[in-house]
Amino acid sequence: MNTLGNKLKVTVFGQSHAPAIGCVIDGLPSGFAPDMERVSAFMARRAPGRNNWSTPRKESDEPEILSGLVDGKTCGAPVAMVIHNSDQHSKDYSGLRRTPRPSHADYTAMVKFGGSYDIRGGGQFSGRLTAPLCFAGALATQLLEQRGIVLAAHIGQIGEVSDTAPDFAAVRREELEALLRKPFPVFSDDAGMKMRQVIEAARMEQDSVGGVVRCFALGLPVGIGEPMFGGVENRLAAALFGIPAVRGVSFGTGFAAAGMRGSQHNDPFVMENGAVRARTNHAGGVLGGITSGMPLVVNVAFKPTASISQAQDTVDLEARENTELVIHGRHDPCIVPRAVPVVEAVTALTILDMILED
Repeated sequence: MNTLGNKLKVTVFGQSHAPAIGCVIDGLPSGFAPDMERVSAFMARRAPGRNNWSTPRKESDEPEILSGLVDGKTCGAPVAMVIHNSDQHSKDYSGLRRTPRPSHADYTAMVKFGGSYDIRGGGQFSGRLTAPLCFAGALATQLLEQRGIVLAAHIGQIGEVSDTAPDFAAVRREELEALLRKPFPVFSDDAGMKMRQVIEAARMEQDSVGGVVRCFALGLPVGIGEPMFGGVENRLAAALFGIPAVRGVSFGTGFAAAGMRGSQHNDPFVMENGAVRARTNHAGGVLGGITSGMPLVVNVAFKPTASISQAQDTVDLEARENTELVIHGRHDPCIVPRAVPVVEAVTALTILDMILED
């Protein structure tokens, strides 16, 4: 179950401490010439070891393309790529088969896969495998741009600090393009500074903090999505929950809608320059699982990083008794900033897949 998509299929492979990770992309239109400099820039936004709010693990994340491109263009064959791992500290994980980490997949994976489970760095459950997703998503983003669709995300929240956000019904391309140029993508730089202070405080206390990534897509045509279980929300939610540490997905106003009245939440239709629009966008650009032509707004909640340096209670699986665990290794005090391009990538791949299906 490591494949995403129906018409555009992306299969991710590898483990955190394997010699390499990578993906195979099947279904890309032939004759597409990706801008590889932009692909590298997209992937660099997710790469570790670039700032003090991410893990110090150093990886270049340079993709090596094995097939699918001829003279810089897709040729109809699957695009296969690998990223070689180079900075693994596998000894940091040697004792975790006996003492599983709280809130990690160690225990469930060991029960399901037995002694064959690769526990080093979280194995196949590691956020390291989002690097190939970003490669594939960078290609999908460029193909969407050719169709007039622009997509970008911001850090909507870190801990209790929230970013300002534009009117969901009036998001501008210029605002999204400005986000893509920021190393810490927020609309309010003041909020961004406070968020970084929250992350640093958690790091100094050997703790971690979670948050929300909000993604926008502009230019989507009306009519993408299939009722009842193939709607845009269904497909995106299923795909986004494949990103490690995702705890919730909502659209538009999201769970706040539960506290509103219909007169507040309904989006009145209006005619604007000969086209049907909505005055507000609480629905987040989707009605009945089908795109409405309004901006797509998807909110993705991430839990605090499970690996923290504080002592935690766990169990000794061999002795069958309670014990205490101190996790060693290199971990993000907050994964949300590095998750921004991953959310963009998965959203772009899912939308492009649905467009190619339609």
